[in-house]
Amino acid sequence: MPPQIDDLSFAFEALKQFRKYSYSLYHERFIFPFLCGSYFTYRRIDVERIASIAKSVSNDPSYLDIGCGYGDFLEKVRQYLPKAEGMEKSVEMFFKLGRYKPDYIKIGDAYNEIEKKYDVIFVGWMEPGVDYRDKIAEKTEVIITTLDQGLSLAAEFDGFGYERVASWVTPSWEDINTEITNKYYSKLSDEIIKSLSKLRGAHNLWYVYAKPKYKESIKRTLKSCLACEYKKENKGYDFENVLDEVGYRYLENVNIDDKRHLLWDIAFYD
Repeated sequence: MPPQIDDLSFAFEALKQFRKYSYSLYHERFIFPFLCGSYFTYRRIDVERIASIAKSVSNDPSYLDIGCGYGDFLEKVRQYLPKAEGMEKSVEMFFKLGRYKPDYIKIGDAYNEIEKKYDVIFVGWMEPGVDYRDKIAEKTEVIITTLDQGLSLAAEFDGFGYERVASWVTPSWEDINTEITNKYYSKLSDEIIKSLSKLRGAHNLWYVYAKPKYKESIKRTLKSCLACEYKKENKGYDFENVLDEVGYRYLENVNIDDKRHLLWDIAFYD
């Protein structure tokens, strides 16, 4: 769960102390995701997939990121979709710590304040117990979600006139946080750290939903993305090295809920 606004000052002080002994500049985005990163783990390929989906829907796509926070992920998306916008419910998160709020992030409640239609809406966070799928469904043809399993509910849009097109699995920030902490900031032996890594199970589920007329074009687009990824034609962000170091590489074979998954591999639906 994101910290309450009153906790922000305390968290920021903890971050400043952490920076005094941190082993890597990039560790803080996973240990302090609310301040320095996002509540889901991503690579450049996730951004490129989403941008490609949007461009398959429109030559000049409109895009809204609901629950965008400070805009860490949205900022990356805007490198491909310059007109992409965000919506964040809490204005305090900007002003409490003196953060600049860019014009492309609107402060508002997605339940009542999505004022226009978008080609693609991305739902990166939905508070547990909150369900505004009907409001989102009124405002777009394509929905992409990335939600922690068991935390954020109402992630499925199958019953709202959409079809599930594709999905993929990525590690959650919680597991990255644990692996980093155990490996770099604890006195645990390598043997214990290795045994603990077998217990990891938190993960993010990315879903792509679309109205039927866009389903096949999005499939073709994502298959093209996969082909490029297999050829390693894309360069990742610098912080992706942290994911590799703690055992969450691209197409890493992991066990989740007694099932084997290839991280970032795409499953397609008929």
